[in-house]
Amino acid sequence: MSYQPLLMSFDEAAELRTHLNTDSLLGRSIATEVAALEAYLPIGIEIPGHGEAGGYEHNRHKQNYIHLDLAGRLYLITEDERYLEYAKTMLVEYAKVYTSFELNTSRDSNPPGRIFHQTLNENMWMLYASCAYSCIRHKLTDDEIILIENDLFRPMIDLFVDTYAHDFDIVHNHGLWAVAGVGICGYAINDQASVDKALYGLKGDSVSGGFIAQLTQLFSPDGYYMEGPYYHRFSLRPIYLFAEAIERRQPEIGIYELKDQVIKTTTYAVMSTAFPNGVLPALNDSSKTMDIKDEGVLIATSVCFKRYSQDDNLKSMAVHQDKVWVHGSGAALSDGVANAGELAGFNWGSLYLTDGAEGDRGGVSILRHRDVNKDDTMALLWFGQHGSDHKLHSALDHGHYDGLHLSLFNHGQEVTHDYGFGRWVNVEPKFGGRYIPENKSYAKQTVAHNTVVVDGKSQNNGDTATAEARWGESHFFVAGEQAQGMSAFIRDYYQGVDQQRSVIMFEIEGIAKPVVLDLFRLTSEQPHSYDYVMHYTGQIIRTDFDYQTESKLKPLGESAGYEHLWNVASGKVEQGSLVSWLHGQSYYSMVSSAQGGEVIFARTGANDPDFNLRSEPVIMLRQHGTNHLFANLYETHGYFNEAIEASTDARGQVASVTVLAHTDDASAVALELTSGKVVRVFVSNKVGVNADTESSLVVDGECVSFKGEFFIEQ
Repeated sequence: MSYQPLLMSFDEAAELRTHLNTDSLLGRSIATEVAALEAYLPIGIEIPGHGEAGGYEHNRHKQNYIHLDLAGRLYLITEDERYLEYAKTMLVEYAKVYTSFELNTSRDSNPPGRIFHQTLNENMWMLYASCAYSCIRHKLTDDEIILIENDLFRPMIDLFVDTYAHDFDIVHNHGLWAVAGVGICGYAINDQASVDKALYGLKGDSVSGGFIAQLTQLFSPDGYYMEGPYYHRFSLRPIYLFAEAIERRQPEIGIYELKDQVIKTTTYAVMSTAFPNGVLPALNDSSKTMDIKDEGVLIATSVCFKRYSQDDNLKSMAVHQDKVWVHGSGAALSDGVANAGELAGFNWGSLYLTDGAEGDRGGVSILRHRDVNKDDTMALLWFGQHGSDHKLHSALDHGHYDGLHLSLFNHGQEVTHDYGFGRWVNVEPKFGGRYIPENKSYAKQTVAHNTVVVDGKSQNNGDTATAEARWGESHFFVAGEQAQGMSAFIRDYYQGVDQQRSVIMFEIEGIAKPVVLDLFRLTSEQPHSYDYVMHYTGQIIRTDFDYQTESKLKPLGESAGYEHLWNVASGKVEQGSLVSWLHGQSYYSMVSSAQGGEVIFARTGANDPDFNLRSEPVIMLRQHGTNHLFANLYETHGYFNEAIEASTDARGQVASVTVLAHTDDASAVALELTSGKVVRVFVSNKVGVNADTESSLVVDGECVSFKGEFFIEQ
């Protein structure tokens, strides 16, 4: 038989069949998909009309393509005739009505399809439906083939390639879905002309558009994607599904070797940004819950293992995912896990990923530390380019104004966190499941992130075009065993203000977890108000300063996101401050050097009449001046278990943090422990610093010199 399914040959399906009813990772994965399809079959086939984004009709069309794809693949594996009949009937019924549908009503600036309110969803429908069609085509009559291809798939291709030609060649994650959908559909119906458009773009130059252009232009040399991990993982599905189809139909292209294996590089980039619990960091418009169990990452894990490297991290990820892609590559990964013995949790180590197609537009740095109990501590510093492109329609503006954002993680949870996007995904009563208005007025604004706000305004005046013209620059990145550090600059995000953030993670004898020292330095010739913002989860346990609670709540400000923050309490501090809180079973303390300033306790929810925002606490350290160095020490300590009435070490061991000096050459701070021990930390502020750089500054009348990016004196 000459025609073969796109992603799974008949021989491969027969091999997967041997895993039915087994307890292997693949066997359980097949059983999970069979159960999902069996639960959906009794609902019957319904082809609804148009509806609100996130509403019933939208979700029914989505569930239809998901289960259509399942039916096609599982028919090949199980040979259950019910699955064949279901997939065939679904395709025929859509073919009968598709061209009779008028274009839907667009709910944003993304053009509408005939089924969905935006073409992105229609691209996804076509991709999955085409995969299902290729699984059952050999069982269809000539009349059924003609109906499905001429009245469903070819009109779909025409819609995307001709009607929306201006969007087809967009080098963006939406463009990825468009070219992958058309390319896979072209393969499924033996339309090589459409495949070529999908591969090489409408001009056929592999530069102005098409899959090759997407792969060679979207990602930095380190594989990072400007929109951040949330949209990055979304791009993996079309990349891998189309790449697998290309490799099987046109292996001479060598798609998996393109641009020094860019598919592998970009996959490892998104995998390696994940927190130790698998959740992806919320950079730019991002969910707070999206993790490596996402279908795109799941597929990528299996294919990377089969086509690139039998990496232990991939095996550990598969254990975390508790599933593999039901595919030949998933079978290989399942066998790899079965033969691996005991696997530790995945650990990509400390790393620095550049941003921008040439790797010259800032990036993201990550420090990781695994202790003897295999608990992971992680710190992430973001300073890349704005996550959008205003040349495209505004729906693609996913950028946030949060240069030098910091996220911390340990004990299986985020310690400080980003708010993420303002959106209730597919919750139709909440603005149709789309981005809520507060996404712009709060979530995108600088105050919604763990960085410093200057004069109560957002970075780059909250303007996309201005933000796109600027990006951060790496200062240093040092990975080590007992001590490691990262540092970056952003300049002129506020006119006349330069900002530098240096984060040092290191061990102190007698403290169970590594401490994280955060030095945020601001320099300006003019006086400003500086707000160091920190978002956390948990219950305040204690402070070492007096504060006054507000009997009548008022917003902290009138714009730039401050209008959405209730001023809950505040207190003046003269000699630094300490705030401790409880989250889960851990205590956390933030010990700050800020003298003569103010500590503000705030909470999201002001000017939010529809209760669109999550109610979350915020701590703000406010200072006034020209040059200022925020020196904050984060300590994890103690244990709490209410069920057994246990609480230990609720008070941390770091008593105070003092700034000794800070100049253009270096900064120095002292950490005083409750034992009386003093730890001094010196950090170079010199541009271009490396391990051989000499830095010096005067501390208490003494000139202190040190070599390298930073030096810790214990």
